Amino acid sequence: MIRLDYEIIADIIEPGSRVLDLGCGDGELLSMLKMKKNCRGTGIEISPEQIFRCMERGVSVAQGNIDSDLDVYENKRFDYVILNESLQQVLNIEKVLNDSLRVGKKVIVGIPNFCNLRARLQISFMGQVPVTKSLPYKWYNTPNLRFLSLKDFRDFCTEKKIHIEKSWYLCEGRKVVLLTGLFADSGIFVLRRE
Repeated sequence: MIRLDYEIIADIIEPGSRVLDLGCGDGELLSMLKMKKNCRGTGIEISPEQIFRCMERGVSVAQGNIDSDLDVYENKRFDYVILNESLQQVLNIEKVLNDSLRVGKKVIVGIPNFCNLRARLQISFMGQVPVTKSLPYKWYNTPNLRFLSLKDFRDFCTEKKIHIEKSWYLCEGRKVVLLTGLFADSGIFVLRRE
């Protein structure tokens, strides 16, 4: 079964596009885009185990750090740059987004919402950092360096003059349209420079 966030991303991307997937994991999304959309894509991944999985899928991948390794790409080299579930793991969000907007015509960002209702209730009533289906890590083994909400991200984009073309909000494989800050556990945004 295809993940809803992957379906949404695939619907956004035009057939035959050049795609760079930052923090591509095991390459499942890039592989799907190659098959469904005839995309020419490459990924950047830091984990040797994930790189091996990408290669097993036939996905082009480079081992690298998205905080520092985007300088090698020229301006507008890609039609789309994807940061799905990876932005909250980078050290310098502003630099990575600026570099992504430089090398890509559009940037697709998927982020977890650390301020959804389940997370808020766990903090309020249990006094613990939330562990949910969409945020499955304990405080000590999380790969996340940043803990942001959907509103935080929208405000950041406004402040930095990054235009949000379109957005979707999700919870457990369904789209959320009302009270997204409370009920969505993640969001997907299409960005471009204003």
